[in-house]
Amino acid sequence: MKAINYLPLITKNSFRNRRRSLLTIGSLMVSLCLLVMLMAMYKVLFYGSEQTPAQAVRIMMRHKVSLAQALPLSYEGKIRQVPGVKAVSLRQWFGGTYRDAREMRNFFPRFAVRPADLFEAYPEYVIPEEQKQAFVRERTGCVASKHLAEKFGWQVGERITLVGDIFPTTLELNLVGLYDEPNKFDVLFFNWDYLRDGLKAAGTLDLDFTSQYLVLADSPDNVPRVVKAIDDMFDNSPFPTKTESEQAFALSFVGFLGNLKMFLLAIGGAVTFTILLVSANTLSMSVRERIREVGVLKTLGFTPGTIFGILLGEGVMIAIVGGVLGCALAEGFCMMLRSAPIPIQQIRVMNVTPLIFMISLLISLLVGLISAMVPAAGAARRPILDSLRHTG
Repeated sequence: MKAINYLPLITKNSFRNRRRSLLTIGSLMVSLCLLVMLMAMYKVLFYGSEQTPAQAVRIMMRHKVSLAQALPLSYEGKIRQVPGVKAVSLRQWFGGTYRDAREMRNFFPRFAVRPADLFEAYPEYVIPEEQKQAFVRERTGCVASKHLAEKFGWQVGERITLVGDIFPTTLELNLVGLYDEPNKFDVLFFNWDYLRDGLKAAGTLDLDFTSQYLVLADSPDNVPRVVKAIDDMFDNSPFPTKTESEQAFALSFVGFLGNLKMFLLAIGGAVTFTILLVSANTLSMSVRERIREVGVLKTLGFTPGTIFGILLGEGVMIAIVGGVLGCALAEGFCMMLRSAPIPIQQIRVMNVTPLIFMISLLISLLVGLISAMVPAAGAARRPILDSLRHTG
């Protein structure tokens, strides 16, 4: 008989104990969903995602030691003189408190920038021209992403108060514009000169530094050369720099968690081992309950090899069903992440690619084969009389 003729028998035996089969498939589905999510995260974090034309030429420059260290304003003119640099824009993290600091929804990124440079550095941000000009003119003006404005119900003309924590000043801002941001990030920008004036008036300090510079190269091909030229220029200065792509800059925040590659691989290995244990336990129970049935099959002419193949097929079928459902569940979670306002773009473009789907099915196949191998081999080798006398 051809192997395909045994498929109805394999299917029926796989689901003869429906409760146990469904629980096993459910546990495999959840475990494989976690494994697929880890693979998708590993791919987008360490093998990159497709960059937009603007992202391909945008470079982030910060202090070499850490983001907490500042860079002097005098660097801006020197950066502009580097061959291949098209534009430079400073950006200063403000932090501060909006409304009640105890509510996490009130936290969103707030940056001081030079209004005239912002939309040159981020050409993908779309804003009406009159609102853009109002941001340039008004010292207390600020602009916010439309997604952030919808979150708080802001309209143009809204008064927004930010109480400083890093900087000892309170900012009274006027929302003069809303811009479309393709990634739906919650970000607010205000005038860097307004922050500097507030600190001077308070008699605290003169803001003659910034936390980051955004540098635009004139072409993607010149990015590596510009990065090297900038870092070499300031290598021996009191404020050494680290210049990197926007993608690498975003991953530097993930790096705070430690060796993320090792974490993902370790968790993935643990999940795979757990899947194997769950599947092996289920199949062992199933085979042990059917020892006498195996003896009857042998008396009907089924060879040990055929019985071995049928039992292997049962393990593979349960594992494959769990794997397919796990991939579907993982893709559902990825769809939720793609619509969530997560500040790390790589996480927001996670998806179950065909390669990840095939790898997950291969893992499911191997789990099914390995977990069924021992009980199937034991049942196939067992003598007919011993099988028929079995009462367990």
